[in-house]
Amino acid sequence: MKTSIAILGISAAALLGAQALPAHAGDYGDNGPVRYGYAKVVRVEPLVRMMDVSYPRRECWNEQVTRYDDPGPASATPTIVGGIVGGVLGHQVGKGNGRTVGAIAGTLLGASVARDIYRDSRRPVAYTDTVERCRVREVHRTEQRIDGYRVTYRYRGQTFTSRMARDPGERIRVQVAVTPID
Repeated sequence: MKTSIAILGISAAALLGAQALPAHAGDYGDNGPVRYGYAKVVRVEPLVRMMDVSYPRRECWNEQVTRYDDPGPASATPTIVGGIVGGVLGHQVGKGNGRTVGAIAGTLLGASVARDIYRDSRRPVAYTDTVERCRVREVHRTEQRIDGYRVTYRYRGQTFTSRMARDPGERIRVQVAVTPID
């Protein structure tokens, strides 16, 4: 019988202790037990912030440029041929040693004239061409960015407003703290 009374006493104490615990055992805030519920979202307003944003933009245009055709490597043939022709013509002038002097002078003069004519004809040929030029520039513009949401919600007949990082939808979970008043 003593055992039955002891068991009955322990059971009664356990029942009374269970009623004193909060809804979620172990959930205690700074001021006492904490409970959770759901509140109906009444209004959601995005909080917009103006930001300066920069991004790269490629710009291209057509430009006229002058190019030169290289006539290629120089040839010694015109100088040699001019020297031979000048030497033959110079040899025709004068008599005796004068022919030798005429041939030497004609060779030098003929080679020089032929070289100058050849050089003048070999100048690079200029022509105009269209070339596409491009560059990348940083472009700045002001954009609107959502910086959060002002959420108005109703819980047990009272209306509250909070700032949230995302749109919560139709309802939000709220924390309800129970604090005893002395």
